[in-house]
Amino acid sequence: MKLSQIGELSLLSVLRKRFTKRSRGLLLGIGDDAAVIRPNSDLLLSTDMMVEGVHFDLSWITPFQLGFKLISVNISDIYAMGGTPLYVLLNFSARRDHTTRFFDGFFDGISAALKQYHIALIGGDMSSSDKIMLAVTAVGSAAKVLKRSGARIGDGIYVTGPLGDSACGLELLRAIKRPVDFDGAVPGGLPLSGDIVSALARRHVMPIARNPSRFSEKATAMIDVSDGLLIDLSRLCSESGVGALVRSADIPVSDELKAAAGYIGRPALDFALSGGEDYELLFTAPLNEGIRACCIGEITASGVAVVDKRGRKIRMPARGYQHFSP
Repeated sequence: MKLSQIGELSLLSVLRKRFTKRSRGLLLGIGDDAAVIRPNSDLLLSTDMMVEGVHFDLSWITPFQLGFKLISVNISDIYAMGGTPLYVLLNFSARRDHTTRFFDGFFDGISAALKQYHIALIGGDMSSSDKIMLAVTAVGSAAKVLKRSGARIGDGIYVTGPLGDSACGLELLRAIKRPVDFDGAVPGGLPLSGDIVSALARRHVMPIARNPSRFSEKATAMIDVSDGLLIDLSRLCSESGVGALVRSADIPVSDELKAAAGYIGRPALDFALSGGEDYELLFTAPLNEGIRACCIGEITASGVAVVDKRGRKIRMPARGYQHFSP
């Protein structure tokens, strides 16, 4: 059945019944002109858009995966500020001839992500359009807000996990030209094992935002890796008025990326330095503090440089994804 055959009011009624979770501080959720919350600490607010043809293509992502990813990328912003996510508001726009199967699958993914992060959907808006346009506003709280501007000379530079997997996964999805069903048969059609393709594809279509609670008290500055390590590190350094020295040998790279990068014909390090949408956290903290994350370098007085495996210091441009770039 098409969405146009059901209508907005009926669709909203379905969502209101489905997303009724009561959360701490929430006084009024879906149903009125605005949600009502009663904060008990600093509020964090962030919003992100996903537009069909710009951020995703339904030829290689399922509605479920799309819904899950939409929530994850917004929760990552709350985590990147050292916060605890609480609620989300969702704006949904799609063609009138989209089916209820798409609608149900998308909100199944939303529901799975809400459970993953222990948060509630408390409102939003719905409209028809000539393409899918999605936006989430995430609300969180923080006892200690971590900004990009707190890095200090001598701090270590840390990341929470492997980099480059998502960008490589996107390359593989474009090559196989279909979504990967993680509960079904492993994907074929490439000279790579299905397990490798599945692992990298999952990092792109269903990323998990990284909770910073185990190190946030020691961190001095933080950002999530959404556009690429070099460009996001450059943003953090710019806000802090410092530089950075990164050791390429210490950048965590997965075995799956190493195998797939050889097939694609690009160095794994290239993906790790400039690939986006990993949603790992990149942060600075004093060295020798027993932090459970990968230390990849140190904060310096100026410039952003990478030291290769031979110990050579190489200045590199802050490559990564930027909207409106040529």
